[in-house]
Amino acid sequence: MSDNEIAVDETFADLGIHESITSALAEVGIVHPFAIQTLAIPLALSGTDLIGQARTGTGKTLAFGVSLLHRMVTLSDGVKPAHGKPRALIVCPTRELALQVGRDLDVAGKHLKMRVLTIYGGTGYDEQLDALDKGIDIAVGTPGRLLDLADRGALSLAEIQVLVLDEADEMLDLGFLPDIERLLRKTPQDRQTMLFSATMPGPIMALARATLNKPVNIRAEGHDAKMTVPDIEQFIYQAHDLDKPELVSRILQGRQTTKVMIFCRTKRSAQRLTDDLVDRGFAAAAIHGDLNQQARERALKKFRADTIKVLVATDVAARGIDITGVSHVINYECPDNDAAYVHRIGRTGRAGNSGIAVTLVDWADVNRWKLIDQALGLDIPDPVETYSSSAHLFEDHDIPEGTKGRLPGAPAAREKAVDKRRAPDEEGRRRRSRRSTEAAGDHPAEKSVGSADGERKPRRRRRRTRGGVDVQPETTPQL
Repeated sequence: MSDNEIAVDETFADLGIHESITSALAEVGIVHPFAIQTLAIPLALSGTDLIGQARTGTGKTLAFGVSLLHRMVTLSDGVKPAHGKPRALIVCPTRELALQVGRDLDVAGKHLKMRVLTIYGGTGYDEQLDALDKGIDIAVGTPGRLLDLADRGALSLAEIQVLVLDEADEMLDLGFLPDIERLLRKTPQDRQTMLFSATMPGPIMALARATLNKPVNIRAEGHDAKMTVPDIEQFIYQAHDLDKPELVSRILQGRQTTKVMIFCRTKRSAQRLTDDLVDRGFAAAAIHGDLNQQARERALKKFRADTIKVLVATDVAARGIDITGVSHVINYECPDNDAAYVHRIGRTGRAGNSGIAVTLVDWADVNRWKLIDQALGLDIPDPVETYSSSAHLFEDHDIPEGTKGRLPGAPAAREKAVDKRRAPDEEGRRRRSRRSTEAAGDHPAEKSVGSADGERKPRRRRRRTRGGVDVQPETTPQL
């Protein structure tokens, strides 16, 4: 079934979803399902194993989320959850995605008495262990912490009735497949399994064939559809690395720019760019692997609340961040491959909204970009050479004429402050050097000085006089 065959006035209630779930969704303005939801939910409600593929930002989370909640209501029969024995498990590749899925389940299950626990690393065990001890219905988590708790005996997967593998291709990229296989072996064979992903590489299909029972394959778009969301306008610029901060700063001041996510390859470059943008006067924060989970959650909370307008992230955050109102995604550096590109730019243009994606390609990355372009069929093989002063940059992003890369009233550049901090350090180093020299027995008066021919000559001593007459030092008489 294609998108145009789905009735636009169809509702979640029409799909047979429990009334308490549809009413909770309606309270937040979610009434009409998207294509992947319309196709997946009826099959999921019947207990069928399925493989769902759809582009990033098209509603995969609710496709399995509402189905899972509905099944928990109909299968529970009023039975309270046992200690540490959830009846449903959702496995996610990253903490951010696990938290997002947990939030979505809380929204859809607002009127249900379902206990949902999000389990992930980077935080303490006590709260998770306490929740497991009280009993939960649904566990949402990352593979590492789930296995850890299962191996400790705190989490039992023996009662799992519904299992969901979300963003399976990302779990493959992060090397989680062995952990996934271990988790699957701890669950009953008669469970329902749903696998969702934006892309379906060979190893994921092999895993699906080995672990799913006669799965139904669902693809929300036709086979000739592009992997990227059509509502995202894509700009590819060939930019010099030293000019990128200035170029990005001007895009941030475009008239149509509201909230922006910027992706970097490394933790160091993400933090460096964040510090640079803050110095230029922009409200920005970073999320990357060197930050603890609490700091990352604070940054995301501020971004959701519009306290900050710019979020700089590594690919650890490319999945699972479903934040409304993101107008622009900027690839500060060219992604490594087509899958990374798809998931990065999928943070904008979500749920039928439009968005803009900007990718900055350095000269060394032109060939990498050509491979991405070819794989996705974007037909933009040659990025246009672009600088922060280029007229087409201002036109593409509706940047006011005369805009500079520093906001009015921004603090002075950091270099001056850095120089001031370095000066005492240099003076201290010189003092320490003098002390170590004197301690070694080299009195300054005895040091040698250089000569024109490169030889070292003794330093001249001062002549001692008294009343204009030279005073000779006393000498010890010879015996």
